[in-house]
Amino acid sequence: MVIPFLLLGIYKFSNQSSLEDKIVLIQNGDLQLLNEVLQDYKPYIKKTVSKICKRYIYDSDDEFSVGLIAFHEAIMNYHPERGASLLTFAEVVIRRKLIDKIRKDQREKANLTYDRDDNESAAGVHETWQAMEHFQHENTVRDRKEEILQYSQALIPYKLSFKELAEQAPKHSDARENAIFIARLVQSNEEWLRELKEKKKLPIKKIEKKIDLSRKTIERNRKYIIAVVILLDGDFPYLQEYVKGSL
Repeated sequence: MVIPFLLLGIYKFSNQSSLEDKIVLIQNGDLQLLNEVLQDYKPYIKKTVSKICKRYIYDSDDEFSVGLIAFHEAIMNYHPERGASLLTFAEVVIRRKLIDKIRKDQREKANLTYDRDDNESAAGVHETWQAMEHFQHENTVRDRKEEILQYSQALIPYKLSFKELAEQAPKHSDARENAIFIARLVQSNEEWLRELKEKKKLPIKKIEKKIDLSRKTIERNRKYIIAVVILLDGDFPYLQEYVKGSL
């Protein structure tokens, strides 16, 4: 994989509580936080349900309600030690619940009853985890490859490539962490970020005034810093999750 060298140590600088950290609090009874997470992730649920149903889903659709309930179930049954992220697990749960609904609707149309017995219900979570490995292989890997391609395309306007970054990535951890710190500063500063996007150049003079690093040091890692900014500012959730999980 060509990506891990790029962001080694990047999440050490994150001050925001991760979704997985919030899940621990929710599972311990924080209902207010549960409602906040469900509200915040409605767009994700809608996008996931729409992808599975292969059509745009509205809030009023039954499928969206199924997805919302499934997301809630995923939160309550999530175990990080299983190795999958919450969003990956949630997509599996949503997919299974929607398939159940489709099957139920089809059987009802044929005037057949669809009653899940107690054994099926009790085994539902276990079966969901069993489906995880196959799901990740068939879907997540494919999506990551697509995002890697999109990321490589995003680098082109800055005259950057994976090969070049592999050659110029900081070799020492201190230099790498300093570069990542600068990248986060640029990504969080609207003026600097706008200048980078418009001129395709790092605002080194402005950065130099704000941090205790020489211009030569910043210039040496310029391409690496730009590449990290692009990844942080882009829509690459699978790719970022992969990198986080590989640390």
